[in-house]
Amino acid sequence: MIKREFTNTDIQILASRINLAEWTVKEGERIDSTMQRTVIDSVRLIVDKEYLEVLKTIPIEEINADKAGIRIGVLKDNGINTVYDVLKTDTARLSAIYGFGPNMAVRAKAVTQRIANDIKKNVKIRLSTDNKTIEHTNLVKSVSSYLRTSDCIDRCRQLGERLPQGADTELKKIRRGSSGIRWFFTIQTKKLEAIDSYNRLLGQMAGIDAAPLANEVRNIREVSADAAWDDFSVNSVAFFNVLEKLVPEHFSSTTDGYGLSTEILADVEGTELDLQGLKCTLRGYQVWGVKYILRQRKVLLGDEMGLGKTIQALAAMVHLRNHEETHFLVICPASVITNWCREIEAKSDLNVIKIHGTFKDDRFDIWKTNGGVAVTNYESLSWLMNMEESFRISMVIVDEAHYVKNAAAKRSRNVMQICDHTDRILFMTGTPIENNVTEMVRLLGYLQPDVAEKAKGVSTSAYADYFKERISPVYYRRKREDVLAELPELIQIQEWCDMTGEDEAQYVRDVVGGNFMEVRRVSWRNTDYMNTSSKVQRLREIAGLATGDGRKILIFSFFLDTLEKVAAIFGPMCVGVINGSVPPNRRQEIIDSFDAAPPGSVLAAQIQSGGTGLNIQTASVVIICEPQYKPSTENQAISRAYRMGQTRNVIVHRLLCTNTIEERIMQILYDKQEEFNTFADESSAARQDMELDNNTINRVMEDEIRRIREKYTEDQIKMLTG
Repeated sequence: MIKREFTNTDIQILASRINLAEWTVKEGERIDSTMQRTVIDSVRLIVDKEYLEVLKTIPIEEINADKAGIRIGVLKDNGINTVYDVLKTDTARLSAIYGFGPNMAVRAKAVTQRIANDIKKNVKIRLSTDNKTIEHTNLVKSVSSYLRTSDCIDRCRQLGERLPQGADTELKKIRRGSSGIRWFFTIQTKKLEAIDSYNRLLGQMAGIDAAPLANEVRNIREVSADAAWDDFSVNSVAFFNVLEKLVPEHFSSTTDGYGLSTEILADVEGTELDLQGLKCTLRGYQVWGVKYILRQRKVLLGDEMGLGKTIQALAAMVHLRNHEETHFLVICPASVITNWCREIEAKSDLNVIKIHGTFKDDRFDIWKTNGGVAVTNYESLSWLMNMEESFRISMVIVDEAHYVKNAAAKRSRNVMQICDHTDRILFMTGTPIENNVTEMVRLLGYLQPDVAEKAKGVSTSAYADYFKERISPVYYRRKREDVLAELPELIQIQEWCDMTGEDEAQYVRDVVGGNFMEVRRVSWRNTDYMNTSSKVQRLREIAGLATGDGRKILIFSFFLDTLEKVAAIFGPMCVGVINGSVPPNRRQEIIDSFDAAPPGSVLAAQIQSGGTGLNIQTASVVIICEPQYKPSTENQAISRAYRMGQTRNVIVHRLLCTNTIEERIMQILYDKQEEFNTFADESSAARQDMELDNNTINRVMEDEIRRIREKYTEDQIKMLTG
């Protein structure tokens, strides 16, 4: 007789363990499904509200855009003035309007519904800590709850993968031994089957204790509004990744591939990534960028500033390291070396070695021996020239690659000599085209000469799409509005100030003196600027409003003496001044202090040195003290704050004085910006200078001198300049 090896209590314990584990898995699935549904429903509520608000702004004339023959005048006579009005008016009421009739009412409703559906489908939701409506708060709470439980849900899913299959059937077999009497009357083969099932289930459940996870599942609670908004402020990227996954039509970019050819698109899509060791979350568009970098091997990543080019480069290096590549080199301006090193250390497990300053030759030797990511600047490249011809670098990353657009420059030659040691090159710049398309083609020629050669000769606006297709194997660019539809609003304000008497007197003296650089500093050159400058007065007012709204302030100027005055104006509230002479380490210390400083704090920066390569999302107010020579300079500066990870609306104030040369400069810059938008973003081939050249400056200055001499008499000018 076969002995019973387990008791009824043993069976009950085993069954309870299995039942608890199965309940935990199913409850995890239910919670996951419910939370996803809650997120989606929260989005729908916002969409339903926002698209109706848009319809209220669309005039009734729009329903006749396709010549539908609808009598607009009759509708307006009856108080129906917008598309929203038509949508909310039932067909019967429209039909009853004299001179309208049932057939026209049906047509009007159909056209209106089509417009409404198109608007609704294309609503893009923005989340910002400046817009905590009930609907937006509910959405943030739902996503925060989802994120906070994601680890628990993942463990429930993993538990489900470990559980034995067909446990109910096996338990039925085992219960033949639930009592001695039942066991006695069970035939031998069934006894053996029961023992085998018990031992198998017991073995499969070994090491599985679902009780702690079950308790965790039972204690899942909705996140409070304050906690949810705090979560969003700390890690908005995770929020938007969830939203892109669940409701991509209202959050993700307009297209996958961003202009890549069908062939390249397929190749990129099929590229597998291994990002083990990357300590941050990539957005969907960044994943695409990394795949493109890896697939195409030698490319220019021209993503607009603020889209995370550094993170994409870092992810590409992590992937290659995971495939046994060892040596990586980052070449960048000296001002951002520290930032690169910090990013690598904080967001990956890659080893970073700074080859800059004292002992750089020793560090170079360490990197050659041990591998890792070497970070150096353009001026230090001579230290790398003694590499053996056979030495291979896994990838060379050239940040702010427009620095090497001049093939004859020494740093350009040095970069290309180093690139001879690698099969993978990544050029990165948010402004790949500063002067004309020839420079862009030259950059592409460093990477893939055959592609650059094909791009020559089609560089005209009429062939913009053809040009883009030709360069797609090597050039990849996304704009913020393409991939960050959810980015908080960018509000740009021209702060036109009326000059004080002292402003005007000094301005006239400067214009008559003919020094353009002094004329550019209108309202900043008064002896008693603290009390007599109209720009200083407005600057203080803006700072006061920003402080009251819990914001920090980033102030840019081209001129060092203006920055010194800014520091004097704000005293201890100004945490520091960044200019070209500030060493990289000190620059990062200033930024760290600013990040930790209270609302109302000010960071002053020279626009040509503080406007590139830095991430300062803790600032949400940007003030530019005077117009710059080219639009890209201001765009770069604004992008220090208006970039991925920003959770507040960014407000840009440009301090300007009426009846001065600044009016003329702003008009020229506006025209240049329009050219740049086509030139850089659409890769058209317009051959236009993107900045104020000397001829333009001289012409503007001559015109201003003439205007001043016509406005004032000679006696007045002598009195002002005497």
